[in-house]
Amino acid sequence: MMETEDHPVVLFDGVCNFCAGSVQFIIRRDPGALFRFAAYQSEAGRDMCARHGIDATVLETFALIVDGKALFRSDAAIATASRLGGLWRLALVFKAVPRVLRDAGYGVIAKNRYRWFGQRESCMVPNADVRSRFLG
Repeated sequence: MMETEDHPVVLFDGVCNFCAGSVQFIIRRDPGALFRFAAYQSEAGRDMCARHGIDATVLETFALIVDGKALFRSDAAIATASRLGGLWRLALVFKAVPRVLRDAGYGVIAKNRYRWFGQRESCMVPNADVRSRFLG
């Protein structure tokens, strides 16, 4: 299964604890199961990277594939949060902040995520309840 207009796909670093925690955060706030997920290290992740011109060896950001386009860094974070509904839609106010400033803040976290949050020896394995939302 690949991305569709109905299911945006979050591409993430599968060995990053912060990234895996972010995926769990999204899952808990997405009871309608809108999002699908693929680790950059997975076959589906590498395939999506190739189709969208993403360098799968540079794992500095998660990407959101939605409506056939790839969004990155703060744009991906804002678009993801705003699709969670409820008060998360307020994330759209951050679009008023210039992207260069938003991405600078995002970059600080991205560059330090392994040091601050650690990393796994292998990609996260989703539990049975949400496994169908992860692309191979």
